[in-house]
Amino acid sequence: MFLERRINKIGIPRAISYYTNYPFYYAFFTTLGFEVVLSDKTTNKTINDGNKYVVPETCLPVKVFVGHVVNLLEKGVTTIFVPSIQSTGYKINNCSKIRGLPEIIRNVIDKPIRMIEPTLDKTENIGFNDFWYETAKQLGITNKSLIEKAITNGWEMYDNFKAMTLSGLDYSKALNNALTGVFENRNIQLVRPVSVAIMAHGYNLFDERISLNLIKKLEKMNVKVYTSLNVSKEDAVKSINELGEFQYWANELDLTGTAAYFMLNKKIDGIIALSAFGCGPDSLMVDEIYHHAKEMEIPMLNLNIDEHTGEAGFVTRLEAFVDMLTRKKRLKWKAQKPTNTQVQFTSTQKTQTVQAVLTK
Repeated sequence: MFLERRINKIGIPRAISYYTNYPFYYAFFTTLGFEVVLSDKTTNKTINDGNKYVVPETCLPVKVFVGHVVNLLEKGVTTIFVPSIQSTGYKINNCSKIRGLPEIIRNVIDKPIRMIEPTLDKTENIGFNDFWYETAKQLGITNKSLIEKAITNGWEMYDNFKAMTLSGLDYSKALNNALTGVFENRNIQLVRPVSVAIMAHGYNLFDERISLNLIKKLEKMNVKVYTSLNVSKEDAVKSINELGEFQYWANELDLTGTAAYFMLNKKIDGIIALSAFGCGPDSLMVDEIYHHAKEMEIPMLNLNIDEHTGEAGFVTRLEAFVDMLTRKKRLKWKAQKPTNTQVQFTSTQKTQTVQAVLTK
């Protein structure tokens, strides 16, 4: 394999762990003195490029990841960060494809490439600092004080990003603020007729091509959207336990934990599960939440996506789901109205009253 003698750029695929960890990645690598190069946003070409290298049964997120590696190589970046995130806690595992990303890339892309491929595996006592020290070592850096500074800067930027999303700031604005050193505490809750929680991996939900702009579509329908970024890790873990379940998958907080938190706190009118077609862990988690949602009488919509998902049918299902939630909330309000009042309302007053109640 081709190795660069002097590395001054490191490529990061805009896929998989990028969507939740990029603020940390950016601060860490720039502190070490590297220029971070991102692959372009996902397009149909990205997906098609990834498809060329893997078998058809490969899940969409991995196809997209491969496509982003190809994109970086086309940009002339041959040193690429491809971590192997095995487990994030004792026996809290990632799926086999995410665990084996370096092996997948190594075996399907026969081009000059140097992968920086540290391993995080808390089940095997390979912790977070071990992961980053190994990253630095593979880049030829052994200066302990510099590595510690890079880790500290990484946490600072990531914590600012997470604090902003917890305050209600949307993903794109929080990410841009974190990368530019701006902190904005919104703490404003938009009041809208209905609200939904989306249970999905960040790499599916926040990739606008993969999710077909799901969040923006819902906001155009005047729906309040909650995601995993609006839930702390502690609240997600606690909520899973309160449902009588336990965390097994590394990304389970994005799905089970998020849905459980909003279900138990009664902040939502419905749940949308967005998952890649054929993903085994996702299907188990969605089925688990569906069981509890049915018990709590919370409507749930399951959206499976792959590279062939059509936008028209996608939108039709969303519109029908939102219409159903709106009707259900209106009927619930009508059932709670006092029946012994003799006050008469004009049609305009009725409309205003219904709108006011639906926004509570």
